[in-house]
Amino acid sequence: MKNSPKKTAGSATRTASGKTKSTGNRSNGSRNGSGNKEDLSKVFEDTLKDIYWAEKHLTKALPRMSKAAYDENLKAAFDEHLQQTEEQVERLDMVFEQLGKKAVGKKCPAMEGLVEEGKEAIDEYDPGFARDAALIISAQKIEHYEIATYGSLKAHAEMMGEQEIASLLDQTLQEESETDEKLTELSGNINQQAYQEGGEMADTEEDTEDEEEEV
Repeated sequence: MKNSPKKTAGSATRTASGKTKSTGNRSNGSRNGSGNKEDLSKVFEDTLKDIYWAEKHLTKALPRMSKAAYDENLKAAFDEHLQQTEEQVERLDMVFEQLGKKAVGKKCPAMEGLVEEGKEAIDEYDPGFARDAALIISAQKIEHYEIATYGSLKAHAEMMGEQEIASLLDQTLQEESETDEKLTELSGNINQQAYQEGGEMADTEEDTEDEEEEV
């Protein structure tokens, strides 16, 4: 009688239908979800570094935006948000500490581009309500980016069971939402003033043309 060959891990056997079937051991990490927490943690940490850099970059841009604003209420809003942003950076320091990680930033191309749009608004428009209207657009784009980021970070923290971190992130999320609402309120009057300025300029140009024709 011949001895049957021993089966080893990773060997292949034939089924009754003649098809080859692998009997090798497979890692269950991808099937039982054991790797999901680690993957989400990495996404969370990378996004945290991204927004940390973004907030620090914004603290340099807000003073320029405040200086360029024509409307006093808009200036005040930028100044107030600068103070909030500095506090938000401190809050992110606390999040890193809770995670046992060093607080480091990773360059955020999105925020860099949004801040650059604000610079272009300052360069392309003369001081006045039209420039303010353009600055509000740039500022709200920044707020919407931050709202999306902090909303996602909060959801990830809750998923990972980090309730204290989720609470810290929620504080910032609420501040960003309130800032966005305040900018929307300010835009009503500023946009109207910008529109009226444009109409007055058009009327002045027409009057000038009429005077030139009469001469």
